[in-house]
Amino acid sequence: MPMNTGFTARYRVPRGKGGSGRVHGSPRRLPTVVIGAGPYGLATAAWLSAAGTERRVFGEPMECWSANMPGGMFLKSVPAASSVSAPEAGYRLEDFRTARGHGPVGDRYPVPVEEMIAYGRWFQERRVPEVERRRVRSIGRADGLFGVTLDSGEEFLAGRVVMATGLVPFAHEPPELTGLPVELVSHTSRHHDLGRFSGQRIAVLGAGQSALESAALLHEAGAFPTVIARARSVAFGTPPDTDRPSDRPRPVRVLKPGSPLGPGWSLLACARGGGVIRHLPQDVRLRMLRSVLGPSGGWWLRERVEDRVPVLCGRGVRSAVAKDGGVRLEIEAVGDGRRTETLRADHLLLATGYRVDVDRLTLLAPELRREVETFHGAPRLSSGFESSVPGLFFTGLAAAPTFGPVLRFVAGTGFAARRLAGAVAAGSRERP
Repeated sequence: MPMNTGFTARYRVPRGKGGSGRVHGSPRRLPTVVIGAGPYGLATAAWLSAAGTERRVFGEPMECWSANMPGGMFLKSVPAASSVSAPEAGYRLEDFRTARGHGPVGDRYPVPVEEMIAYGRWFQERRVPEVERRRVRSIGRADGLFGVTLDSGEEFLAGRVVMATGLVPFAHEPPELTGLPVELVSHTSRHHDLGRFSGQRIAVLGAGQSALESAALLHEAGAFPTVIARARSVAFGTPPDTDRPSDRPRPVRVLKPGSPLGPGWSLLACARGGGVIRHLPQDVRLRMLRSVLGPSGGWWLRERVEDRVPVLCGRGVRSAVAKDGGVRLEIEAVGDGRRTETLRADHLLLATGYRVDVDRLTLLAPELRREVETFHGAPRLSSGFESSVPGLFFTGLAAAPTFGPVLRFVAGTGFAARRLAGAVAAGSRERP
């Protein structure tokens, strides 16, 4: 049952932003608030705009990408799968490149993160100029509506809220490794400049893109990284045969059709079948999320890691303690805890991925978080991305446990934004 917190009177109903001037008016007369101005927040706002939905959008455009991803990294997604969705033509990555006087690129062009950030900001300036560069401090319940408080102190009512807060709130740090002082252990999402570790010994825990690319960047910045991976070996992608899928021979395209996630029927199903995936048993969906496009490095990383960075495969960290100003790691062989070794490092870098957990979205009031029905920490969502709390929507990574791995990538913005905006416009109240 929706909670009445007793503070409805504190919040004003915005006029000129879709407000009716009546506290108990229909949610449709109040703005839809989008929290986050990364690819998913911007795509959602663009599609809400096309649907004629009154909205307020908060966040610093592409902040997660500029502050929480290391400079010098590249996207694993090919350029054709790296565009933020808009309801009209003219806002794709290729349009941005044309506007900047750059030529077309194909699948063999790794997109630099700096280019993606510039593209996202270009998209925002032209398609979502209403973004307010202010932070939302808290969201609570107010007589079935949402009371929104900004860091400026402004308070107002909203009819619907879209959480597009990105990856950072869900950064996963193994609990057994978080007892170290913060200066000795950190998650990769905390670093934009890995050059700060120059000259230091860095233990990098993980086997995926984040671990391998961080190790390459650390090595190139003058640090001494060692990768620790539970996997028996690390994997790298295969360079595309051609710059465009249409250039591949027809028999190859039939056997492995192209998709935004890469060639293959299973990847095509994941990229196009989010609505079907939602109906699969939750354990199957979670397994897909872990296994489809599992831990591996981009094809362009191989030459930057092999024979340059030590990689200890088939190892897990049994314990980590602060010692002599650094970290002493006791490492054991996976499946044979009797085989151990010691590794000393100046810092432990956790490339341990992300796990969706609604309880980590602390800008949602505790009582509101408790109302959200979850499975393994992830929100249960309707076909329109609405949670069990009427009017509260989740998109991006938070929706991936429901709709599948395409929601981990920019390529998922089209599917998510179209469905979510359509549900808001229709006043959807389908139960998850």
